[in-house]
Order: sequence, then structure tokens, then C-alpha cells
Amino acid sequence: MSGSVIVEVVLLSEHDGTLRYRSHSDALGTGTHPDAVARHLSGLQPGMPGGLLHSTSWRYDDGGLILTYAALPDPHPELATTALPVDAMVTCEDPLVPSPAVIDLDAVAAHACRHLALLHATDPVVRAAADEARPLWDVIVKLPPGPAGGLSL
Repeated sequence: MSGSVIVEVVLLSEHDGTLRYRSHSDALGTGTHPDAVARHLSGLQPGMPGGLLHSTSWRYDDGGLILTYAALPDPHPELATTALPVDAMVTCEDPLVPSPAVIDLDAVAAHACRHLALLHATDPVVRAAADEARPLWDVIVKLPPGPAGGLSL
């Protein structure tokens, strides 16, 4: 992946009150906007009730960048998903090294959900989409909202 950019989509769903996720990723081609790649990977279609695609983070991995988007609701929640450990978090101890050496996908997905919880409280477009995708958003808004790291409000 040296020098490449990967677009990663974390698809979110809910089952029996538990947040669940799966992910897809693909390389960003020359001249292609990351949003377009993420939309394609998500399977979300225009007009889908509650459909939301939002860029939530980026990270460096093995010589390249990974741009992460949250996509919801997952158009295929029946596919294999992972229960989200909502408290998963990775931070650094060195104030001059802001990027952890390893960031697992659980932490990326949990960060995305906390990011969405913050947007629900601050962004009317996100809140309107959330109103069309219950009970998924009922679980997301229970999380402590936060833009990144260990910040909690």
C-alpha cells in the first residue's frame, strides 16, 4: 500500500439493540473523488430512507492513507457483521506522536459512531436522516459524543 490512498467504509446496523458493523475498502483511483468511492462501496442509493455517508477519520497504515467513512443504514444487515465494542478507543501517550502505531477496526468503527453521536447533536441534516433510521440511531445517540480520541462531553 506504499503511497496509496484507500477508501474504507464502515457500514452500520443494529440488531437486538446492539450496534453492528462490517467494512469494505478499495483503492482511490486517479481523478476519482473519495466520496464517490465511498458511496459505491456503501451500496447506499439516493432517496434511501435515513441514508447517510460521512467521512469520520483518516489514518496512516503501511505507507499509505486510509480515509474512513461511516455509512448507514447498512443496506444488507443480513450479511456477516461484528458487534461493535462501543468503548473501543486507541490513544497515544506521547504528545508529539498523535497517531497510534496500530489502530484496529473496532476502534475505528467506535470512533465513527461517537462522531455520529456528536453530529446528531449539532447537524440538522444528520438529525433529519436519523429520524428516518430508527432504531439504529436510538443506539448511536446513547454513545458519548466526541470528535476524536478520548474527548467526552
